[in-house]
Amino acid sequence: MTDLDAITLRNAYDNQLRPEVPDPVPAGVTVERDGPLVRILGLDQRGFLTYRDLGGLAGAELDALIARQVELFRRRGEAVEWKLAGHDEPADLADRLRAAGFVPAERETVVVGPVAPLAAALPVVPEGVRLREVTARADLERIAAMEEAVWNADRSHLVTGLEKEIAADPQSITVVVAEAGDEVVSAGWVRYAANTGFASLWGGSTLPGWRRKGIYRALVTYRARLAEQRGRSLLQVDASEDSRPILQRLGFVPVTTTTPYVYTP
Repeated sequence: MTDLDAITLRNAYDNQLRPEVPDPVPAGVTVERDGPLVRILGLDQRGFLTYRDLGGLAGAELDALIARQVELFRRRGEAVEWKLAGHDEPADLADRLRAAGFVPAERETVVVGPVAPLAAALPVVPEGVRLREVTARADLERIAAMEEAVWNADRSHLVTGLEKEIAADPQSITVVVAEAGDEVVSAGWVRYAANTGFASLWGGSTLPGWRRKGIYRALVTYRARLAEQRGRSLLQVDASEDSRPILQRLGFVPVTTTTPYVYTP
């Protein structure tokens, strides 16, 4: 694809997927607005700050907006993530976030690709592995256990968050596991953004002994077919450096980067 295509895809991402607000809003989740900023509480283990753009805010006004979030979450005793895109303005936004106490986590690449070519392929998994759609809490707990084995970190918040989304609207998200016998070896989920042409892919962690066998690619293909069934034409992924080359080979185009800036009281 050409640079123009990447720009067009980025504009579609900005206009259709941002701000990233759950729709419908799950029970126990609160969505608040502070100027151009959308604040989401109760969905995950920490708060989440998202926006389409900051409406030209800069200087002291922008610092005041950031300071209000810090003070609110300091009072709550809760961490919060500000999701910063690489093309967000003003250019010194990252510096202002750091000055306010936000710490950057690992940067990812936002990639967008067409659904149709991926959905035309059959998902191919190694012998002894099957793909299965799940909704039960017990299966979500198995996914969290797999992720904890991969990342050596607590992933219990995934169970709570995914369970809330499934309960709010089972048609808005599909969770898929790759199983070898009774073991979950990989998992991913797809969210169908309401009133857009997009579906977004999440998860994809795979146990070390099962990597380089095509499971991640099969999960992408399987979820692309689900997206096509629901009339979606584009897929979006926040891709790690491990996933990005695979996704680019599958036809995804890098459109920007995204970095979680996290404030922890």
